[in-house]
Amino acid sequence: MTARNAAAATLGTRELGRALLARQHLLERSSTTPAEMVGHLLGLQAQAVSQPPYLGLWSRLDGFTPGQLTELMERREVVRIALQRGTIHLVTADDCLTLRPLLQPVLDQGLRNTYGKRLTGVDLEKLAEAGRALVEQEPRTFQQLGVLLAEGLPGHDPTALAQAVRCRLPLVQVPPRGIWGRSGPAAHTTAEHWLGRLPDAKPSLDVMVLRYLAAFGPATATDVQKWCGLTRLGKVLAALAPQLTTFRDEQGRILYDLPDAPRPDGATPAPVRLVAPFDNLLLAHADRSRILPEEYRSRVMTVNGLIPGSLLVDGLVAGSWELSEARSERSRRSGRAEAETGAAAAGQGAAAAGTWVVRVRPFTALSRRDAAAVEEEAGRLLEFAGGTGELRIESPDLL
Repeated sequence: MTARNAAAATLGTRELGRALLARQHLLERSSTTPAEMVGHLLGLQAQAVSQPPYLGLWSRLDGFTPGQLTELMERREVVRIALQRGTIHLVTADDCLTLRPLLQPVLDQGLRNTYGKRLTGVDLEKLAEAGRALVEQEPRTFQQLGVLLAEGLPGHDPTALAQAVRCRLPLVQVPPRGIWGRSGPAAHTTAEHWLGRLPDAKPSLDVMVLRYLAAFGPATATDVQKWCGLTRLGKVLAALAPQLTTFRDEQGRILYDLPDAPRPDGATPAPVRLVAPFDNLLLAHADRSRILPEEYRSRVMTVNGLIPGSLLVDGLVAGSWELSEARSERSRRSGRAEAETGAAAAGQGAAAAGTWVVRVRPFTALSRRDAAAVEEEAGRLLEFAGGTGELRIESPDLL
């Protein structure tokens, strides 16, 4: 389809969903490297401690193992840093130094909205320099940093002081934080100190938007803004329009896209997938109907901000899931005893020590074919986790 013809074309929800899945490598797993996939996706949401980035790559890459990402983190080729929407993302070192300056306004706005009143009278530039000296001396948690900063600014909230430094400086979380099977406290130093390079002095907003379209398009200007947290990107897309293809969605909104990006037919088969918790697949659009049916939104986009792993069936969210390490037999028995006395029953029925449990909670009944596909994906996941385990598909019952 030519750009001229595409300008009048409408893309339905299924076509948009298949385009997104293709670009996210969820129609077919990719043989690219983990570092290349992290770069293509412009990072993986990493607000939770360790699992989401690893599971995000597992769902997209053929043959991926936890050690591959751990090695990238330890070699400082990927880092964890606050970026899109002010949340922690795991990104390549290059993207850390490019995206962080572009998204500075997002961090500034977040600081004003949450801690601004607690920082009245504080010189933020001087505070940032004091914070730089402390975290470059040695990586520090925000609690440690706030206490030290408050020594020179008595009467000010240590938490607000530490968060102001987080906003003003590109702080990365250093390993073992976020490493599969280990993790540790969220200790920070500056990206410059950790990577030995300065942030990009002239980062391109145009390039960032084009890369977003490559991974998440077709999209409206509002979609791009929802993904990154910036505003007024309509002007950016309008300026880029001569090199883009445009469509309309079913509500008549303009969708921008790269001319040669994949846009499969809406009838293209979509395999069952287990998508990571907090995955940007669900967070990168203002209108999420291409992947998340409205009737299930409240089950996925929870009021407490926790976003579980998502079960995809026929290209749409159809349930949630979680991977948990099984407790020991002793803990299991203890959990049963607690349940019998009215305490939480979270530990009841857990598998033996050294195993994992994959719990899948469909939002509607699964066909036997889809249930078999879930079982196959769960088997791959258990193999990836490095142990034996079991799959539990919770109600509703199979058709």
